[in-house]
Amino acid sequence: MTFVNDFPWLTVLALIPLVGSFVVVLLPKSMPQLAKQVALAISLLVLALTIVIALRFDGSSELPFQFIEYHEWIPAFGITYSLGIDGIGLVLIALSAILVPLTIVAGWNDVEEPNSESVGSVKGYFALILALETLMIGVFAATDVFLFYVCFEAMLIPVYFMIGRYGGPNRSYAAMKFLIYSLLGGLFMLASMIGLFVVSGQITGVGTFNWFQLVGLDIDPTTQKLLFLGFFFAFAIKAPLWPFHTWLPDAASAAKPGTAVLLIGVLDKVGTFGMIRYCLPIFPAASEFYAPLIIGMALVGIFYGAFVALGQNDMKRLFAYSSMSHFGFIVLGIFVFTTIGISGSVVYMVAHGLSTAAIFLTAGFLMQRRRGSSLISDYSGVNKPAPVLAGFFLFAALSSLALPGLVSFIGEFMVLLGTFQRYMWVGGIATLGIVITAAYVLRVYQKSMTGSVSEGLASIKDLGKREISVLVPIAALTIFLGLYPAPVLNVVNPAVETVMSIIGQTDPPPTVGLTSTSSEGTQP
Repeated sequence: MTFVNDFPWLTVLALIPLVGSFVVVLLPKSMPQLAKQVALAISLLVLALTIVIALRFDGSSELPFQFIEYHEWIPAFGITYSLGIDGIGLVLIALSAILVPLTIVAGWNDVEEPNSESVGSVKGYFALILALETLMIGVFAATDVFLFYVCFEAMLIPVYFMIGRYGGPNRSYAAMKFLIYSLLGGLFMLASMIGLFVVSGQITGVGTFNWFQLVGLDIDPTTQKLLFLGFFFAFAIKAPLWPFHTWLPDAASAAKPGTAVLLIGVLDKVGTFGMIRYCLPIFPAASEFYAPLIIGMALVGIFYGAFVALGQNDMKRLFAYSSMSHFGFIVLGIFVFTTIGISGSVVYMVAHGLSTAAIFLTAGFLMQRRRGSSLISDYSGVNKPAPVLAGFFLFAALSSLALPGLVSFIGEFMVLLGTFQRYMWVGGIATLGIVITAAYVLRVYQKSMTGSVSEGLASIKDLGKREISVLVPIAALTIFLGLYPAPVLNVVNPAVETVMSIIGQTDPPPTVGLTSTSSEGTQP
């Protein structure tokens, strides 16, 4: 089937940061300020075009994807260049487009010439951010499995250099560990892709990687179970889901705050996005078969991440383990197979991206420019010399805690509600994880921001205008979507309903209901 779009919106959206990346690289090394300004301008242009696409997106459309592009690429192997977005892809592209300019502004002075800590140039760092943005857009918009795989693997390159060249003292080890884990997952996915191509050829006579042709394909359940594992293994590493998480704390602690925001706030969502986009629709029988095991892994991840975070003295590692716990909730919402659970998982992805940006950037402003340490024990009483910084840190902590009124609460509530609909006892266990989250979130705030001012902190400066300009939009969006989540839910819900229809799942009937009363027994 050939789809014709009036304008290649998604291709243009992806090409703008890629072209911008080349422009930044070609700038003279002696002009780092210009490199930053060009990178920021390009990222804002991407954000503007994303807003235009979002306004043109028809939330009431019955089509599963919009802004569709379809071109033959390698016909002999059934590979096409095909793009399209549903509501889920749209909100994740929007999240990427929002966070990239904010991280550029936040990291304005993170890389300087010369830099004794890293070995890369200023223009190189910002060019890598723009190149990464192209691949993030591609991975959320691809509707060909091979094209998705290319973007999925290519993302490793800019992230590897952003950690390995611009990170902290352990950057080489952290970057290599991240690369090895990700490549290993990618190899399993590649093997399953080849198997999927062969199986599709046996069923239809022509092998394909096109999502539209793979969905609904009558694949033998046993074959599904084998092919599913390759995709899921790659996505579980990327997410990261316990026990495939061990690369994350090292990568987060070695990376610059801005790199950590893009890594955890956006790239890790590729794993959970892939589960919704590929695992569930292409392998519905296998998804249902493995669901109890995956739910168990998600529950372990919720508690393991929270307990380990509770004992951390390093802020970056604490935030990384906290994210692992949050991803347990996201995966749980996906595999309970309820409409509200999967919708809640998507909202949780957006909320986690915003809260991750808030907590890493606020802590980064404190660590990078005011103390030079990520250890909680090196801080105390920050709220006295820097009350604005402490206030934003508290807001970020409460967002991670899922305080009512913030968008993280909406996502967590929907995931738990969807879980209770299907498995009441699982929902009860998962809810206990919130208590541990409160413990480690309030602990890090209490130890670092309150009490007597520790030595060397009495004279630190509060947040400047540039730093506040980064955090205010994140806080405003977190509050706005927490009070009015309709802009996200209106586009996500139809996409989730399509997924539920494809996998043949329906929401369970209420287990508790009102007993009907006859008219004679009704009191006036």
